[in-house]
Amino acid sequence: MHFDEFLKYTPKIQNVELPATNAHAKMSPSNRLELLKNIDFEKTKPRKAAVMMLFYPKHSQTHLALILRNSYNGVHSSQIAFPGGKVEEDDIDLSDTALRETHEEIGIHPMHIELVRSFTEVYIPPSNFMVYPFMGYSLSELNFVLQKEEVAGLVELPMVDFLDDKILENKILKTSYAEAFDVPGFQVNEHFVWGATAMMLSELKETIKMVL
Repeated sequence: MHFDEFLKYTPKIQNVELPATNAHAKMSPSNRLELLKNIDFEKTKPRKAAVMMLFYPKHSQTHLALILRNSYNGVHSSQIAFPGGKVEEDDIDLSDTALRETHEEIGIHPMHIELVRSFTEVYIPPSNFMVYPFMGYSLSELNFVLQKEEVAGLVELPMVDFLDDKILENKILKTSYAEAFDVPGFQVNEHFVWGATAMMLSELKETIKMVL
C-alpha cells in the first residue's frame, strides 16, 4: 500500500470501534485460557508496559516496524516484538512510555511520530505485564538506530504482506514455562511472531481492514 493512501485511512482508524478481545482470541495460544483461568489482578498487580505500532514509508510503500529482542535469561528472549517497555516514574502517561521506549530502542525521536490512537491492552501471564499498544506513524523514511543491549535486529513488515492472510500460520511450540502447545501466529520472513505481539497485530490488522 502506498503511504499516501495509508494516511487517508488514519482518521477513520481513530474513530472505529476496536475488535478488541475478539481479534486477540484469534491469535491466542491454546494454553492462554489455562494461564488466565485463576488470575486475580487485584492480587497479582500486573506491571504496566507500553509499545508502539509504528508505520512509516519505505520507497513510498507503507511498512510496520518490529524488533527482534536479544537472547537473554527471560521469558521473552529472542522473540519478535514491538518497540516498547515498562512504565517509568518520569513518564507522563502510557503513550509517553511508548514514545520514550521507541526512541531508546530504535532511535526514532517522539517529534517524528504522530500518534493515531491507543489499542486494547494485552495481559502477559509469564511476565505479569499488562501491555498497552499505541498506533503511530512517521511521515518520512526512517534511519533506525538500534539499542544493542536489548535489540538484536529490526524486522520491517510491508503493509501489503501484513494484510495478506497467507502469513497466518499455526505451529507447535515449547517454551521455558510451558510444554508443547498449539500456537497461531504470523510468519514474517524467517520469523514466527506469536503470543502477545501476534494478538496485538491481529487487532491492528482487523481494525485496518474495517476502514479499507
